[in-house]
Amino acid sequence: MGLPPFYVVVHFNKIENENVYIGGEVRSTAEKPFVRVVITHIAVRMPDNDDVYFRSTSRLDKIFKPHLLDKGYDFEYHVDETERRLWKINSLIPPPFTSEEEKVWFRANKPLPYEGAYPPQTSNAAL
Repeated sequence: MGLPPFYVVVHFNKIENENVYIGGEVRSTAEKPFVRVVITHIAVRMPDNDDVYFRSTSRLDKIFKPHLLDKGYDFEYHVDETERRLWKINSLIPPPFTSEEEKVWFRANKPLPYEGAYPPQTSNAAL
């Protein structure tokens, strides 16, 4: 069992070539659109290890190849790793990775309240 499928959210935002500047030059309308992929990686933090990063980007390269590279698109991507403690879904704290609660979310394919989904009440003194 992997991560809950609903953790993957894809937004496609088409930007016309005349609104894309690369190296200070506008993209010609005759050219294929430039594709920019931004991945926000939140659920599980990758180890700070060059081999792990290389394997991860190599997997992404294989995913993008038939859809972008093989079709002649210029593209770039980057992966942001976001601090998990700053992530909520419907105001719920996502369950710990591989926990029983996460398995419930996986099966339901949606966030559900569980013990620990809400932070303990704290004073506003730290704010």
